[in-house]
Amino acid sequence: EKLPNNYNTAYSGLTREEVNAGNQTTMIFILCLVFVYFLLSAQYESYLLPLSVILSLPLGVFGAYFSIKILGLQNNIYFQIALIMLIGLLAKNAILIVEFAIQRRKRGESIVDAAIDGAKARLRPILMTSFAFILGLMPLVLANGVGAIGNRSIGTGAVGGLLIGTILGVFVIPILYILFQWLQEKVSGEPKFIVESTEENK
Repeated sequence: EKLPNNYNTAYSGLTREEVNAGNQTTMIFILCLVFVYFLLSAQYESYLLPLSVILSLPLGVFGAYFSIKILGLQNNIYFQIALIMLIGLLAKNAILIVEFAIQRRKRGESIVDAAIDGAKARLRPILMTSFAFILGLMPLVLANGVGAIGNRSIGTGAVGGLLIGTILGVFVIPILYILFQWLQEKVSGEPKFIVESTEENK
């Protein structure tokens, strides 16, 4: 108010980097999803089955946005980093279930039974790793002092997204697998079933 008209304001440091970043986070997020999709397509030898993993990720994104909204935090650069981190954390859970379901399907189980068995077999490892990670992030969620807002943003986003994504994902991922495995078999036919040899057959 008191400076002459030829003076201007400018950001510096971390704030300057965040302002200049623009929509780079959105582009990075999309690229992460694309790379995950192509890697899973190569692993599953299918363009449809990876969608059962990719389409489970919005649950975690919703959980992340919901958690920061409840706690009154902002959508800043730290929260956006948490979103990118969630891709790996939530995709890992989905990959565990889908991979096991694919193995069971190749052994001759029905699509529904394979999905249910995959969810049952991987439930404990998913819950153990997810809740251990959530407890490890609690110091960030409860941070105080210098840089507390940044710590809370990344911690709250990751914890909320992982918690809701894990709880809902255990039910949604098998349904997505059933849908896309059914579509896959409509396109390319049933997989070649693997007959396991036993001592009685020898």
